[in-house]
Amino acid sequence: MKVNEIFLSIQGEGMSTGYPTVFVRFTGCNLRCSYCDTKYSYNDGIHMEPEDIYSEIKKYKYKRVCITGGEPLLQREIHRFLSLLKGFEVNIETNGSIDISNFNLYDTHRFTMDIKTPSSLESERMCYSNFHSLRELDEIKFVIGSRNDYQWAKQIINNYYRRGIIIFSSVFDRIPPKDIISWILEDELDVKFQLQIHKLIWNPEKKGV
Repeated sequence: MKVNEIFLSIQGEGMSTGYPTVFVRFTGCNLRCSYCDTKYSYNDGIHMEPEDIYSEIKKYKYKRVCITGGEPLLQREIHRFLSLLKGFEVNIETNGSIDISNFNLYDTHRFTMDIKTPSSLESERMCYSNFHSLRELDEIKFVIGSRNDYQWAKQIINNYYRRGIIIFSSVFDRIPPKDIISWILEDELDVKFQLQIHKLIWNPEKKGV
């Protein structure tokens, strides 16, 4: 497995926002989103065995892990790695383009599936059959950069949503969050809105937070 970084911080987004979390960021992604904030993970990293990554995680006392990237599901040993984390609370951040149907997650593991909106320039590569595989505890994230993105996300929800926690987030520094919130309330959508609080606490360009 190729690892870009392992670090301890607080979770900046999603249902675990604010909780201390060990982050494992894997190298490599099959998408090139226009608003990507982790381009440094496209190529840079070191090769590690799953057991060695697990040993690094165990150096911290927390049993809450976020697996991210890049796109972590591209790692060939990902199933083996997840088996080592049985008993941990694990959030697997995936970009919506990889088929998740062959993943049988533990009860304490969940997906955050990021459905790419049109402003990402990668919305045509989404795997919509994934909606059949998501569970109630899984998160479905839409990063909104425009009114068009918002309307598109509503249509995707109408067409494909079955179960899971829907989260709307704003592209950082591209759209006022209050605009998205006003649209949500006007349309009476029952979704969670979030800000990336790590970008408010630290410099948005800072790594390892």
